[in-house]
Amino acid sequence: MIPLEVVGLGMSPADLPPRSLDLIHRAQVLAGGRRLLEYFTDHPAAKIIIGRDPAGTIMELGKLAQTRRVVVLASGDPNFYGIAPLLVELLGAENVVIHPNITAVQAAAARLRLPWHQAQVVSLHGRGWEALAAVLDRRGTIFIYTDPTHTPAAIARYLLELGETQARFCVLEDLGQATERMIWLSLDEAADRTFAPLNLVVLPLTDPAASRGGDEGRWAKPRLHLGLPEENYDTEGGLITKAEVRAVVLAKLELHPGQVLWDVGAGSGSVGLEASLLLGPGRIFAVEKNPARLARLRANREKFGVANMEIIAGQAPQCLSDLPPPHRVFIGGGGKAVGEILATVLSRLRPGGRVVLTAARLETLEIARQVLMGAGQRLELVQIQVNRAQPLAEGVYLQALNPIWIIAGASTGR
Repeated sequence: MIPLEVVGLGMSPADLPPRSLDLIHRAQVLAGGRRLLEYFTDHPAAKIIIGRDPAGTIMELGKLAQTRRVVVLASGDPNFYGIAPLLVELLGAENVVIHPNITAVQAAAARLRLPWHQAQVVSLHGRGWEALAAVLDRRGTIFIYTDPTHTPAAIARYLLELGETQARFCVLEDLGQATERMIWLSLDEAADRTFAPLNLVVLPLTDPAASRGGDEGRWAKPRLHLGLPEENYDTEGGLITKAEVRAVVLAKLELHPGQVLWDVGAGSGSVGLEASLLLGPGRIFAVEKNPARLARLRANREKFGVANMEIIAGQAPQCLSDLPPPHRVFIGGGGKAVGEILATVLSRLRPGGRVVLTAARLETLEIARQVLMGAGQRLELVQIQVNRAQPLAEGVYLQALNPIWIIAGASTGR
């Protein structure tokens, strides 16, 4: 196989060094987004658009590279929120050569004369608001990659809803193009404005408390974070995976960005919602059959703005057949069907996948243990006993919560 050359164009072909230009000129196949390919309409190479199915297109490029010189065009640095990691994952590091270039963040920092070595960089492309929410309490500058949903106007409205009334940000449009421009706006000014599709938002923050009059009431909405107290979720009679148990469950799941997670018997959705903070561009499928809990699940998803959670209203395991194969599965419910659900999950789990269950009843524990051992899974078993301090007279006492078993299964071939 001839290694694929992945060439970052910077802001435009004007940023290409001679070596990268030579690779493009000698290419027999040029692949990339439609906008990047339009720079090379006169090039004699075959053109392949990398669109809605990047993985499928990349596998086709791998076949072409058996006999032809393939160059994949990328904007900026292909390793920085770009296509290079997916190419390496699918084709192997030995079959990919990466040629980085200037990124939009570097270009924006240069235009604004801003240092960026301690800046926060957030991509909202295909993601939810949680990525931005996670960095708003920090000092420094935030560079925000947008998409057609998370436009500069939508970002302004989101910040206004969170109580950011004094902030201003800069929108840089069409960086590196003849139509390039940058404009500083208040959030109110930006909220109803239309911008060029190709843009980057720069939000300089100093001390967050300074613009909001201290920490009290800083945000109009609660912020999603790991171990969020139960009272922040809309629940049915307090039925929720407790924060301490949630923390161990998320650790046992061993989540990584880009994975697919099934949250079966999702209830209020607390595990899946907090998992979104660790999955990045991954996807969460929250499965729930109870109509009242479904309503609360949807309310919690909207409350915390988790866009990569899809809610599946149905009875497991029957409703699992149409879901994409998971890397990770959490089973927090299931009742008498837990054995059947677990068997179905194991039949769909990707190689190297993990499944984690919680059980309050010894019967559920034993069913899960038997199914996992029968399937040859490596079994991990933990019991969590949580005691929380509560006021008593002039002191405190420890109030015990129900003990919970956490059962994890992993393929022995990992």
